[in-house]
Amino acid sequence: MSIVIDGSNLTIEKLVAIARHDEKVELHAAALQRIKQCRAMLEKKIKAGEIMYGVNTGIGEFSEVVLDDDQVKQFQKYLVYNHAAGIGDPAPIEFVRGAMAARINVHAHGQSAVRPEITLTLVEMLNKGVTPFVCQKGSVGACGDLAPMSQIALLMLGEGKAYFEGKLLDGKTAMEKAGIPVPGLQARDGLAVINGSNLLTAMSAIFLFDAGRWLKQAEIAAAMSLEALKANMRPYTVKLHEARGFVGAVRSAKAIGKLVAGGDLAEGRVPCKVQDAYSMRSTPQVIGAAHDALAYARSQVEIELNGVGDNPVFFPEEDIQLSGANFQGTPVSVPMDMAGACVTMVSVMSERRMNRLNNPALSVGLPAFLTKGAGMFSGLMLSQYTADSLIVEQRILSAPASIQSIPAAADQEDFVSMGMNTAIKNMQILDNACGVLGIEFMAAAQALDFRDYGFGSGVRKAHEVVRRHVDFLDVDRPLYPDHTCMQKLVRSCEILEEVENAVGDLG
Repeated sequence: MSIVIDGSNLTIEKLVAIARHDEKVELHAAALQRIKQCRAMLEKKIKAGEIMYGVNTGIGEFSEVVLDDDQVKQFQKYLVYNHAAGIGDPAPIEFVRGAMAARINVHAHGQSAVRPEITLTLVEMLNKGVTPFVCQKGSVGACGDLAPMSQIALLMLGEGKAYFEGKLLDGKTAMEKAGIPVPGLQARDGLAVINGSNLLTAMSAIFLFDAGRWLKQAEIAAAMSLEALKANMRPYTVKLHEARGFVGAVRSAKAIGKLVAGGDLAEGRVPCKVQDAYSMRSTPQVIGAAHDALAYARSQVEIELNGVGDNPVFFPEEDIQLSGANFQGTPVSVPMDMAGACVTMVSVMSERRMNRLNNPALSVGLPAFLTKGAGMFSGLMLSQYTADSLIVEQRILSAPASIQSIPAAADQEDFVSMGMNTAIKNMQILDNACGVLGIEFMAAAQALDFRDYGFGSGVRKAHEVVRRHVDFLDVDRPLYPDHTCMQKLVRSCEILEEVENAVGDLG
């Protein structure tokens, strides 16, 4: 069943379904009517000679230059040519599909004055699997993602390049093979495709979807480590967190309690300390804070996905157009900088628990570096080195991009969001986070194999899944295949899915 795009109901989950799982889309009939009404307004204003930014004027520093009738016809083509100025490797197909879906949803408001043929062509491209080749780098996240979105707009001219049926083709060839007519670009059309922060927002939506699932796995890994370290589970009592009031901490305490339920530790049959180190007893507060930060980021990203991110913005009922800065990426880049930093923060705590598993002075009776042959064998000593190297990179990437503005366009565009940099670095942060968490999973499974008491059902299931992919480290072996395997396992969410099948939803 198709996802209906109407301008107001595009959730992160729907965007991921379109972008990653090739869900078909349909433009709501009322949205199409709004698009037609707004276009009629624009054409009336053009005929009346009204001056409108980006329609019959230049853009940026050239916004005071008024174009004659002949120039208006050609301007949109040259606008797209000039702005298709990215660099380097292509963005993954799912990011570009997400940006296209987000742009259709902007048009669905009927406030972009675009021809309906343009919006419907984007719909057809999604449904028939034509994905423009888009350089990921080049956007400063203001005036929209101009460089990458212009590579999408090139397809409206039958130019550029696009992926179709697994091959990278010339844009015109891809459109022909898919049976999609090339609509061309008329007044306003080019700017209506490119003038929004749609790629960085789509990437942010995909990041939040994946990071939320990663946080649940961080709770599973924590529960495994806590069981192996004979943690005092009283700090996970839900009423303790309800007394403080943070929603994320309550959620996290419930999730970890569910994972260890039924085990000897949770039932009080294993002796424990009166009070554990912070990396053990603060887990709900820390992972909970990350849950709350991602919830806020989600709220902002979904506002942007369903808002009118364009310039100028048209109001057909009042017969006016207003030029402003609704393309500005800052409302997304600020919460997304925080979201990336929170993933790093949770990774740091994961590494600290893994350190306790390795360190015989802290591990409550586990063998040094989780090996039976200390001296001859080094066990998981070097696994910590790998985790540490990933975390340092995460820390470097966690510096906010939203404060890094560099003025451009002769100082007409003198403050920009750099939100694309936020989106790109967040993907790197999350990739590293999967590696760090994979190493904690591996260490925790190794530690549990040295314990002789019963574990909670969620922990048992997670241990079982890990052991399907990585064997117990009996004698030293090269660990890079295990590390890489565990990183992929975390990315796949197989542990999460099997654990939730066993114990229920973790929240």
